[in-house]
Amino acid sequence: MQIDWRETPMLRSGRLLTTTSPGQRNRCGPDGVRHMNNLIKDALLIPVGEPRQTISVSPVVLEVEKRPIPLELRITAPISGDNLPVVLLSHGHGPSFYLPSKDGYGPLVNFYAEHGFVVIQPTHLNSKVAGMPADGAGGPLFWRSRVEDMTAIIDQLDTIEAAVPAIAGRIDRSRIAVIGHSMGGQTAGVLLGARLTDPHDPNAQNVNMREPRIAAGIMLTAPGNGGASLSEMAASRYSFFNPDFSHLTTQTLVVVGDDDASPHLTVRGPAWHADAFHDGPGADALLTVIGGKHGLGGIAGYDAKETDDEDPERMEIVLRTTWAYLRSALYDGDDAWPVARQALVEHCSGHAKVEVK
Repeated sequence: MQIDWRETPMLRSGRLLTTTSPGQRNRCGPDGVRHMNNLIKDALLIPVGEPRQTISVSPVVLEVEKRPIPLELRITAPISGDNLPVVLLSHGHGPSFYLPSKDGYGPLVNFYAEHGFVVIQPTHLNSKVAGMPADGAGGPLFWRSRVEDMTAIIDQLDTIEAAVPAIAGRIDRSRIAVIGHSMGGQTAGVLLGARLTDPHDPNAQNVNMREPRIAAGIMLTAPGNGGASLSEMAASRYSFFNPDFSHLTTQTLVVVGDDDASPHLTVRGPAWHADAFHDGPGADALLTVIGGKHGLGGIAGYDAKETDDEDPERMEIVLRTTWAYLRSALYDGDDAWPVARQALVEHCSGHAKVEVK
């Protein structure tokens, strides 16, 4: 049974309710839910359902054929509810020890699980935690293995449910989405249909690793096109940043920051990260975060050094709008996404904007 994310009629009003004077702690959002967070204000006007309590289980270990080490996962889910949709979260390649692993991205993971998703996070081989040599086969970023990790997770959902009895029988396997940030955005893009050619690797020509069991996805500050778009360093070291988005046919939201120049990777500035939207037929929406950099306000972790644009308001807008997109993408007739877009226009236009095809 589909769960209606609108818990009260107040959600549709779009009004901010306060139970105490401005600046005091006990603020209610338009859903009438008390929010104990004085760091956000405008973002509360993007409606979402009431948060639920969650559980997090780690490690869950999968054996994957030909993978040099077992695949470790963290599973986070609401403690109640059935037929729960699934989000596979692919981490990036940041400078921290633990955030680019199954133990990072707390803000994203908590928000999605509190609002009805089972979130599955792998530790990819490029993670410092995994300890794989950067000059090993597939290193330093292990782009192919990262994609294979996600397919292995879907293949072994029975094993995962057996290892985590709290979610056994509660997963809706017809509603699986993928989200990836930065390098994880490329991983998500390949799973969503983008093909990849590495001009320096004869075994990586027009690679098609689309995963048809994934119904929708979100690419957060993902790499754009290769070739002349790459910096000298990226062209030399990361020549696999060369996607063909014309095959990206799965429904996708592309998220970028308009101040995310990434000069170490591209010569084109922030526009580079929007290539999947412009070239991918399945990428039907582009969320541009105004003033946003690669960290999108802090999605990789609370108070994290990886965040180059820490801003709780900005981060909350990313959480709420991306959640709304997936709700509408996975459930026919769900209006979370158009409601969020309207709220963005009416209350948060100084923070972000959406372009649709």
